[in-house]
This record gives sequence, structure tokens and C-alpha cells, in this order.
Amino acid sequence: MPPKKKQKQEAGDTYKPKNILVTGGAGFIASHVVIRLVKKYPQYNIVNFDMISYCSCLENVTAEVGDYKNYKFVKGDITSSDLVNYVLESEKIDTIMHFAAQTHVDNSFGNSFQFTHHNIMGTHVLLESAKNHNIKRFIHVSTDEVYGEGETDEEEMMENHVLEPTNPYAATKAGAEFMAKAYLRSFKLPLIITRGNNVYGPHQYPEKMIPKFTNQLMRGRAVTLHGDGSNTRNFLHVEDVASAFDLIVHKAEVGQIFNIGGKNELPNIAVAKKLIEILGLKDKESTLLTFVEDRHFNDLRYTIDCSKLKALGWVEEHDWDEGLKETVEWYKKYSSRYGNIDSALIAHPREGQNENA
Repeated sequence: MPPKKKQKQEAGDTYKPKNILVTGGAGFIASHVVIRLVKKYPQYNIVNFDMISYCSCLENVTAEVGDYKNYKFVKGDITSSDLVNYVLESEKIDTIMHFAAQTHVDNSFGNSFQFTHHNIMGTHVLLESAKNHNIKRFIHVSTDEVYGEGETDEEEMMENHVLEPTNPYAATKAGAEFMAKAYLRSFKLPLIITRGNNVYGPHQYPEKMIPKFTNQLMRGRAVTLHGDGSNTRNFLHVEDVASAFDLIVHKAEVGQIFNIGGKNELPNIAVAKKLIEILGLKDKESTLLTFVEDRHFNDLRYTIDCSKLKALGWVEEHDWDEGLKETVEWYKKYSSRYGNIDSALIAHPREGQNENA
């Protein structure tokens, strides 16, 4: 009985961090989390720790919070234990939000050793450092891809669903999760895990579908759909994801796992057609849709149950059509921040042709 009482108290409490380390904070999702936390909580110190890889863009963050006194950037690799330990100690970090990862599935079919190195070894370094520095919250950011492929008529996957990753990227994220769970059980590390759907919005490097198709169309090129374009993904606006992490870091109970997903499940071809329409090119649609060889394995769909997160108080607020229009407008203004992205716009880009959320 006493243990159950303690769990209820923890679940109802509001956790109040002081010094938060956000790994991969110059990447896509984490940049929005950094901006939100810096602006909303001036009493917190936010340290953005990022190696600035090919898909990072520090300007996306500094343009918003560069002069805020509670923001600091540290360039570094999460696999460097000496640097990680130094930052945790010198900045008196009490909370880690771990977003940093190699994330592009196409790349994982090529040099997947990098995914193992950064996603598993990097996570292991952070966990060990967190254990040694009395970290009070460790938010480990995973992906819905660890569940594996969803069937057409399959019910939404809950957090206790078996993990069956189908590609090297997803396998490394599942491996990192198991390492994190081991630290929870062996060392009582105060761990919370999240698994998210596909995210869209400003700041995403153009190797991913929505910014890639947008930039292809803006350059007068046809979009390059993998396979027949029938694979579906469930899209969630990045600011709704940032609000979920805001809630989770403050309200989630240690030891829990939370799915983060939206209600916008669409086939890839429907997304492409919508982007063509938004950009005023509907009369040319037939010439702007091309189909290319599919990935080695392309999951049909992912579908997750988010009732635990909703019970915590989270609400999806962004409308799909409006969010997509806003995203297109952002890329019209700021795609230049990524420099020459031509190599990212080919049918099957690989990291290294262009030289990390």
C-alpha cells in the first residue's frame, strides 16, 4: 500500500526544474522545445547541447532566443563523456531532455554504424553521466517506429505494445530505449520515455518528406514519391509536440512511457497533392507527381494510442490545413538557412552528400 501512495503523489506533483540540458537543441523538434522553455520559463536555465551536424540549424534558435539571459549554447557530441560530464557539473544540470539522434531512415539503410554510435552509444554516455550527477529527470525521446509496421485494420498501439522495429534507425532507437530502461531499473534513474508520430512544421531539414516536397516544388521540380505513395503517416504539428514535452517534463510520473501522436493520418500521395495545391500548382499536378523506387522496407503505417498523454492534460491544437500552409510559408522565407540543399532533394538522399532532430 505505501508504494502505491507514493506513486499517486508523484503523479500529481508538479516537477520544477532549474537547469535543463536539451540535447540536439539545434535540430527540428528540440529547437521548438528550447524556444518554448526559454521564453515561457525565465526562471529556468536552458542549455542547448548540439554537435551541429548537417541537419542542424542554430540560427533557427538564435533568431528567437539569442539574447535571452537564461539560454546558453554548447557545441558538443553526446558520445564525448568528458564533455558531457563537464557540462552537467559546470551548469548544475538537474534535468536532461534527450532529443539528439541520427533520424533519417533512408540514411540508416546506408551507413547504419553512425546510427548505432550516436543513438545507442550516445544515449549510454548520457545515462551514465546522469546517474553520476544525480539528475532528477531524464526525458528520453524515442519514436513510434520502435513498434514496427501497423496493419491496415490494426488497433492503435499502446505503450505496452511489443517493440518490433523494421529498419536500422528504428532498431537503434529501440536499443537506446532498452538501455534507458536498464538504468531506470538498476540505478533508479528518474526516466520518462516518449514515442512520437511523424512531426511537421518549421525548422525541419529538407531531407524529410514535407519540407523536401515543398522545396522541390518551389524549385519547379516534381515531387519524388517512394513506391506508389500509398504508405500513410500520422502527422502532428511541431508546436503541439513542444507543448507535449512541456507538460511531460512538469507533470509526467517517473517510469512512464507516453505516445505523442495526432489525428492526421494521410497517404503520402495525399500530402504531396495538398502541397501542390497550397503552392498554387494544382493545374500542373499530373506533371508534378513522380514515383521512384521504394526504400528497402517502408512500413505501411504507424498508429498509436495517446490516451495517457491526453489524460495528463495534452490537447492537439493545430489544424492540419492551416499548419501545413504555415509550414510552406516558413520554407519560402527561410530555406536559405540550410545553405545548398540540392543533395537533400534527390529521390534517395544520403548523409555525406550534404554535409542530428
